[in-house]
Amino acid sequence: MFRIIKWLIALPVGIFIFFNAYVYGNIITYRAVAPHRTAFMSMRMKQFEQEGRDVALDYRWVPYNRISVNLKKALIASEDANFAEHSGFDWNGIKYAMKRNKQSGEVKGGGSTISQQLAKNLFLNESRSYIRKGEEAAITAMMEAVTDKDRIFELYLNSIEWHYGVFGAEAASQYFYKKPASALTRQQAAKLTARVPAPLFYADHPKSKRMHNKTNIILRRMGSAELPESDMD
Repeated sequence: MFRIIKWLIALPVGIFIFFNAYVYGNIITYRAVAPHRTAFMSMRMKQFEQEGRDVALDYRWVPYNRISVNLKKALIASEDANFAEHSGFDWNGIKYAMKRNKQSGEVKGGGSTISQQLAKNLFLNESRSYIRKGEEAAITAMMEAVTDKDRIFELYLNSIEWHYGVFGAEAASQYFYKKPASALTRQQAAKLTARVPAPLFYADHPKSKRMHNKTNIILRRMGSAELPESDMD
């Protein structure tokens, strides 16, 4: 009986160590190599298949310098104003999210930085639990420790979901505007960014007033968006 209990304890610990070793190895690889496909992409495409949707994956990697500064500023203005300064976590945002979760009695998320969102996109899924958030935090810390901000942002820009099967800035720009991501205007960048928190909802409700209002808010904030230093050289 004691041996069984010991195995029951050792097994999840072993899985945790193995998974994080796998993640760390991939983080090191992604410093130089583009992901073939993220865990979130695989999860989403499987979901579409189970729902009987005929959706093809459109994922086109482009280098950081071939993505419009307008889009970079719009995303920072909307998703993570302190991205250039923090070490992966927005502690004020986390405190607020925890308070909101406690009040609602469930994990609703919130407070996630660009780095945390990328950790989820690369390796995790949409589930909401404190265990998943803990794993997200561990991955974020590893990534911030060994990857520079430009690369983290480049990975993020290329892995964001924007529509059914549409992932990354280049695919989104071509899908919505028939132009490369490098040529996005301020208005186009802000409108794309407004979709990020709920891309499939906005895919089904393209004339949503909420998206229109958020686009205008992002446009007002873009001027003060602070990019990583190399973007300002």
